[in-house]
Amino acid sequence: MDLRLDGKRALVTGASSGLGEHFAKVLAEAGASVTLAARRLDKVEANAAALREAGHDAEAAEMDVADAQSVAALFAGRAPFDILINNAGVSGAGAALSMTAEEFAGVIDTNLTGAFAVARAAAAGMREAGGGSIVNIASILGLRVSGHLAAYTASKAGLVQLTKALALEWARYGIRVNALCPGYIETPINAGFFATEAGKALIGRIPQRRLGSQGDLDAPLLLLASDRSAYMTGSVIAVDGGHLVSGL
Repeated sequence: MDLRLDGKRALVTGASSGLGEHFAKVLAEAGASVTLAARRLDKVEANAAALREAGHDAEAAEMDVADAQSVAALFAGRAPFDILINNAGVSGAGAALSMTAEEFAGVIDTNLTGAFAVARAAAAGMREAGGGSIVNIASILGLRVSGHLAAYTASKAGLVQLTKALALEWARYGIRVNALCPGYIETPINAGFFATEAGKALIGRIPQRRLGSQGDLDAPLLLLASDRSAYMTGSVIAVDGGHLVSGL
């Protein structure tokens, strides 16, 4: 199956580190011209430079998805993107009784409202260009809950439903909107936790008895971003080692 993206222009939000940085690399290696966006301009500039050194077409842009003016500034004067990977997000971990309304709103503003703002801005250009692909990076915690993550689970559940609503509304413009829901993916940030007894116990509840690697997300991401998924919109794909189907 050909999952090449040659000639496509892609925007990846939250591309300063973690999955966003990885997704930008995957799209660039598939042939896309990639814009890496995040609040930390120095980080995305370094990531974009590394991609260019590897022979890929990449640029950096500063953007805070929770700031409407910042979002508008990124899109102003640019040619439409063919692909949007809506990845920017924050965890907002903490007990609900200890969380302030402002802290809750901060998670929603980034993970849900911010995702909508970027999707809407990207879709305006895609409509004029005749279509495009938006991939919202949700989570299995948008489909199932976990303790001390009330704001995060609410935001990701909202993002799943937003994906379906926008898919319905924008299908007439040739814009496809799908969601990718990763399970527990191993990264340098969470490696310490998964080495603890609590982390090992969590891994033991995953049917495949392992964490996912970032590479486990590559093919699903490329499928949704590429024209090979031309008849898919409003789809929600979980990549979680069977976690969602594990027993309660």
